[in-house]
Amino acid sequence: MHKLPLSVVTAAAVLNATCANGVPKPAGVAAPGTPQVSWVIMSGDSDNPDREFVCQSNPRNDCVLPVSRQGEQVFSDVHFYYHGAGAETKYTGSIEIGFFQGSPAAHKIQANNTVKKTGSIMPQSVTGIVTSTPGDYAITFALNATVDTGKSQAIRDRVPAVVK
Repeated sequence: MHKLPLSVVTAAAVLNATCANGVPKPAGVAAPGTPQVSWVIMSGDSDNPDREFVCQSNPRNDCVLPVSRQGEQVFSDVHFYYHGAGAETKYTGSIEIGFFQGSPAAHKIQANNTVKKTGSIMPQSVTGIVTSTPGDYAITFALNATVDTGKSQAIRDRVPAVVK
């Protein structure tokens, strides 16, 4: 059995892997200077976990992933994009990916990313094996964004995902 640990990949790899879909704009309409996070979920196999587009934050669509089966594991690459808010913006907290195989602690990532004042986004990507148990799961965001102007904002979101 091949196991792939959760990992953060380089910005170039993330941007290259999702260039077919581009970086999604954050969901919803926020005032200029508001910190936001967008995301894209892909799936495939161990050679290419970015083979198939699953869903994204904007326009938001249903997230449906194929279930892993004995001898046929499904891999998923989840891309997060931390958007700048016009000034240096620091994102901290956690994101839990519920549809990855393993214990809950195994699919919870820590965010500690800073988008520079001159930058527009900071990418982060995580790859894991999709669970072999069909059902309803979610990606849960528990982030805080702090802009160097002193403004702080909680970012809480729950993205439903179905594995079948």
